[in-house]
Amino acid sequence: MAEVNHLLIIGTVWPEPNSSAAGSRMLQLIDLFLELDYKVSFASPTLKTEYAFNLTEKGIYCYEIQVNSSVFDRWIKEVNPSHVMFDRFMMEEQFGWKVAEQCPQAFRILDTEDLHCLRKTRQACFKANTDFSIDILKNEEITKREIASILRSDLSIMISSFEVALLKEAFQIPDCKLFYLPFLVLELERQVNAFETREHFMTIGSFRHEPNVDSVLYLKQEIWPRIRKQLPAAQLHIYGSYPKQKVTQLNNTKEGFLIKGWAEKVQPVVESARVMLAPLRFGAGQKGKFIDALKYGTPSVTTPIGAEGMNINEYWSGYIEDDAQSIADRAVELYTDNVLWNRMSKRTSEILESSFSKSKYIELFSHALNSLDKQKLPFYLEALNYHSFRNSRFMSKWIEEKNK
Repeated sequence: MAEVNHLLIIGTVWPEPNSSAAGSRMLQLIDLFLELDYKVSFASPTLKTEYAFNLTEKGIYCYEIQVNSSVFDRWIKEVNPSHVMFDRFMMEEQFGWKVAEQCPQAFRILDTEDLHCLRKTRQACFKANTDFSIDILKNEEITKREIASILRSDLSIMISSFEVALLKEAFQIPDCKLFYLPFLVLELERQVNAFETREHFMTIGSFRHEPNVDSVLYLKQEIWPRIRKQLPAAQLHIYGSYPKQKVTQLNNTKEGFLIKGWAEKVQPVVESARVMLAPLRFGAGQKGKFIDALKYGTPSVTTPIGAEGMNINEYWSGYIEDDAQSIADRAVELYTDNVLWNRMSKRTSEILESSFSKSKYIELFSHALNSLDKQKLPFYLEALNYHSFRNSRFMSKWIEEKNK
């Protein structure tokens, strides 16, 4: 028998909470399972970086695993978890069939982070100057792979309510296979820095994430010149881990366009800025940068894509605009109007309480986990699993033999 409430997480990477929203999200999920009295183990086939969080501090058992290796089969059978959570669908593709084969009683959970197929398809459409459509999304290979992974899993954790609706409406994914779990924030007393004590604009986001790279390029080429024309003394501070050369070379002190790179701590750089700028032109999921802006009372200006996953409709703590001039004008308004800024800053606590309070979701999540049931699958899902796992098994075995 599997140990009661033992969660094994198979991570695409080791979590880096100070480098990306995905890293923060993973730590938050780990804390949530620990709070629900799960024993938690973490395994990944990738090497740890210097920014990787020390999971052993939380009592997490850590393992290095290999892809396309029968060693994993023997290992997971010995670990024998009750639940396995795959960090993104690629890990489910790689290891899901092995888990099903060696630990058939284990519930398989997919943490999508964001819908990769949605982000990638939007990016391709943007690069090709083509309007995005559901028909285009459905025709992409990555879409078929990710939807198949969701169908194979017992439960998929979704961070965006927009994506939950998309999966239900466009792909007929059953309600019981999806659980909406946004970024969660503890109720806390906070002292928001006043308008007069703040200065400059800021943006933040890992530069391994292409939407963030494009956002900075958009700021540089289209938006920041319009802001500087109205506010010649203002600066834009740009933070993010793993900056690429095409980003670092944009640094220009004379223009007040400053590439700051990795921020060791997010709070000081967000709460000292007067306005956050995040003009995302493609992407998916929920953006951690806006959670940080809400936590520290910093109004923001973004696009419909940026606000999409935040589940707050038009009630934004700042502005949502879709063209460079409007983004620049609204940013200047927020930066210069004390009364407007204070009204938008006050909204941040209201939004946090209504949409991201941890207390609203923890019992619902616990109930969803406790309701998982290894009932007999509908035939179409049995057929999907059989075909998918058979193909993955033969390919993995072939690669393993080839590598010997």
